[in-house]
Amino acid sequence: MSAIAFSTPLGSVAGVAFDTETTGLDARTARLLQIGAVKLSGSVIELDARFERLIDPGVPIPKASSAIHGITAADVVGAPAFKDVIADLEGFIGPAILIGHTLSYDMAILQREYALAGAVWRPPRLLDIRLLAEIAAPTLSQFDLDRICAWLGITIEARHTATGDALAAAQAFVALIPHLRERGVRTLAEAEAASRRRAEGQARAAGALPPPEAAVPDSAAAVLARVESYPYRHRVHEVMSAPPIVADANATVHDGLRLMLEQRVSSLYIRDQAGIWGIVTERDVLRALNEAGSAGLSATLGSTMSKPLQTVDEQEFVYRAIGRMQRLGVRHLGVCNAQGEVVGALTSRNLLQNRASTAIVLGDAIEAAPDTVTLGRAWAGLPLLARDLIAEDVDPRTIAAIISSEIRALTRRATQLAEQRMLETGKGPPPERYAVLVLGSAGRGESLLAADQDNAIVYEQGEPDGEVDRWFAELGEHMAATLDTVGVAYCKGGVMAKNAQWRMSLERWRQTIDGWVRRQRPEDLLNVDIFFDGTTAYGDVVLGEAVWKHAWDAGHRAPDFIKLLSEVARQWRSPITIFGRIRSDEAGRADLKKAGLMPIFTAARALAIRHAAPAHSTPERLRGVLAKTGESESDFEAVIDAHRVILGAMLAQQLIDTEAGTPPSSRVELRRLSPMQLAELKKALGRVETAIGILSEGRL
Repeated sequence: MSAIAFSTPLGSVAGVAFDTETTGLDARTARLLQIGAVKLSGSVIELDARFERLIDPGVPIPKASSAIHGITAADVVGAPAFKDVIADLEGFIGPAILIGHTLSYDMAILQREYALAGAVWRPPRLLDIRLLAEIAAPTLSQFDLDRICAWLGITIEARHTATGDALAAAQAFVALIPHLRERGVRTLAEAEAASRRRAEGQARAAGALPPPEAAVPDSAAAVLARVESYPYRHRVHEVMSAPPIVADANATVHDGLRLMLEQRVSSLYIRDQAGIWGIVTERDVLRALNEAGSAGLSATLGSTMSKPLQTVDEQEFVYRAIGRMQRLGVRHLGVCNAQGEVVGALTSRNLLQNRASTAIVLGDAIEAAPDTVTLGRAWAGLPLLARDLIAEDVDPRTIAAIISSEIRALTRRATQLAEQRMLETGKGPPPERYAVLVLGSAGRGESLLAADQDNAIVYEQGEPDGEVDRWFAELGEHMAATLDTVGVAYCKGGVMAKNAQWRMSLERWRQTIDGWVRRQRPEDLLNVDIFFDGTTAYGDVVLGEAVWKHAWDAGHRAPDFIKLLSEVARQWRSPITIFGRIRSDEAGRADLKKAGLMPIFTAARALAIRHAAPAHSTPERLRGVLAKTGESESDFEAVIDAHRVILGAMLAQQLIDTEAGTPPSSRVELRRLSPMQLAELKKALGRVETAIGILSEGRL
């Protein structure tokens, strides 16, 4: 698999636009005459990064072919054979995605040339302009390169030369990106999947393929096994601690404890007189003290150690070490070399440190991204990080909190880039102190991979549509466009700072919030309740906190408003049928946000406002209410656990969909779940009723 992440936005894909000219049109017999290629860095065409080669085909060039591309026998005199340019071509392309028009022909030509040269052919990943244009503009009458470029307003220079056509393909790709986004094709995986479906549909219509069989859902393990993620790319020797700290088997536990403290390690490796390796961990020391009291300190390490030592080879991939630890229920493994010698120590702490490093690298990449293209590539690493964490059985709420944190970091960087744009265009620096708030699930710390934009701006002073407001309006436009380009789509409900109703002065925000709490109908609350989830992502934290606290105080003082919020949650209807099944659509999917997640976080929000328990996350809100009311802890914890299960089911599905090129959503494919997972999900959805019951009048 290419090193380019499947979740990379199309505007951030590292690509090479590619074209060939040949001796004829029949790929079974035609020989290569010319290669033209140009690099793309996302939506930026690198005109200086070109690859242009004439190739001596070793056969006569038909006059009919020369009449099209202009290449004659005289032109290729002294030109290299294809075998002599393979290394340069592969070096130029590297791990990039090949982009071109009707690439199947060019790939057939290349494959044959590789075979004739005795070289190993490795099919590259492709994006075909013809297929992408058919997806973006299905009503075009023709999809040849000339017609596509004419539709996109592109003038083709040096038509029917390899470099000229490659450059035209590059320009067409860049121009197609926004059209594809409008049709829900935003990432590399989505473009590949949509292209594959289009090509298969055409082949099937022509009788070249049989009818599609019923889709068989991938198991989570099968999908994870294909993913290019940290445990699958790194070996144990890269993360182990070396050398291991070895102690004498005859030393006392007291001596061993002192050595652990001196070396700042959690385990010692012991080899007894019979040559058997064992390990003494902090837990072994505690067990010895618990069993023998202070006398346990005088016991020998040899008598205290756990044996035989569980080990892993230093050349094994990290995922095997993770699996072994989980299977054996241990936190330490010895690391052996090919000769069986213990050369290192591996602990769960090593693995956690490297997992944290992945998150830090992602965060640093976002914070340091100089432009939208680089920002998109950094953002594309988030699904891989999430997959790493879920594979290690990390609580889905923790993963959601990490995703939310990165959304806030992304929003912060998008705002900084927008500020730079304002300076570059002569609009100057911010005219007032301001803060950008991230609202909704990202504000609560509960966002998953199907996030869209929910944000607002509060500035210190200024009138609607005044000079200050217009400055922030343009800033909001730049910020929203950047977020949309890198993968966080425009909010369909319009909850974005680029829109006037989500961009105001502090005083007007206070007035607006006071107006919200006086509303009388549940439908008036559309997009209002998510403001209570707001978190300052950038700018003046004092301003952001001021408007958030005002909302909570005003809401707490308005019983009718709380009643309306509660009514929204009580509109939930159980998704479990009378036969005990979860309701699903024709595709066998259930919308778990609507069926379970939304009523839980809506109920928690209303309860927290009612009881003046301001917090951001749903579990924090519920536990805050519990602390103030003395209600049944078991009921609250049951709802909190249901929240975890539903989040986890949605996240697992989104990871599978993201890799498969299906836009992630809240809809989970029920047949993908094991009987145990399905039973757990049914139980969680049943507990939504408990949340609604807690919210009902007369109880709290």
